[in-house]
Amino acid sequence: MNVSKPSMPPINEYIEEVKDIWENHWLTNGGPKHQKLEKELLNFFGVQGISLFSSGHQSLEAAFSIFPSGGEVITTPFTFASTTLAIIRCGLIPVFCDIEPDFYTIDADKIEHLITEKTVAIAPVHTYGYLCNWRKIQEIALKYHIKVIYDAAHAFGVSDGEVNAGQLGDISMFSFHATKVFHTIEGGCLAYHNPDLSKQFSAWRQFGMFDGETSEILGTNAKLTEFAAAMGLCNLRHLKEQIILRRLAVQRYRERLSEQKGLIVNEEQIGVISNYAYMPVRIIPKKFGCNRNEIVDKLAKQSIFARKYFYPLTSTFPICQNKFAVKDTPIAKEVSDQILCLPLSADLTFTDIDKICEIILK
Repeated sequence: MNVSKPSMPPINEYIEEVKDIWENHWLTNGGPKHQKLEKELLNFFGVQGISLFSSGHQSLEAAFSIFPSGGEVITTPFTFASTTLAIIRCGLIPVFCDIEPDFYTIDADKIEHLITEKTVAIAPVHTYGYLCNWRKIQEIALKYHIKVIYDAAHAFGVSDGEVNAGQLGDISMFSFHATKVFHTIEGGCLAYHNPDLSKQFSAWRQFGMFDGETSEILGTNAKLTEFAAAMGLCNLRHLKEQIILRRLAVQRYRERLSEQKGLIVNEEQIGVISNYAYMPVRIIPKKFGCNRNEIVDKLAKQSIFARKYFYPLTSTFPICQNKFAVKDTPIAKEVSDQILCLPLSADLTFTDIDKICEIILK
């Protein structure tokens, strides 16, 4: 039992969706499926622009490519490698800000004192699908005239009242990796308000070519295939039912674990409609009686594979330690040493969950 299990549409539905690819022989490079998915996501997010890419990471690099080399980006170290590496690969400097202890997102109250004359953007992460304090972040961005690029890899389908995650900041990146709530097998997108960015991102994902012949900007090959787009079109139809099933699984975990001394299980964010992307639990060794690694080993012996996600902090990576002045982020460090993501998928049964919980609590 792995930490995640990709959702799959009925096989006949997918076969029906890809049939016309055999008729038009358009396999990639902005084909009909790509165009259709782009249009459906425009409506889904309610934004002015959507650009599709071959991965979430390529999407993020495209977003950071709009900034001049040498600029500073305030971000969190409690994230997957992609967030930090995308910043560095675009010639930018990551400035690490600590997280808040409730939902593990960037601490908006600690951002402002990190801003310098070199700051070009804030890059918060909606960790596990929990939304950042986006109102405070937007207030800071407007005050200092800097951009906000959200790593919303986990937040597809999440909303705060009438505002969905794709509408936050200047640009939001979503990962469509197979493990996500919504996926295209591999893929990703940028959602943004300024439609003028569309040409820039289209060129970036095709070797920096605006005219199809000469490279005018430093781009790459990051085109989404038609088969990936077809998977996305199918999965989008089943998104609501997938989230309902995930919610039931999370509720079961909470029933079994929330009252246990030494375990911290997150509750719902007030006013936020969740997608139940992950099932993070913090293990406090002195109170619980054993540490996170011991629980990982106990589960693994029963072929249940939880994940230390996110561990270690990206600020501790050699590529950061050797190049940048890294500030201490004590809350992020503590959480990283204690966090464990338990298996979660729409197919997970209550019997599965009860077995996992019994092993943890034994």
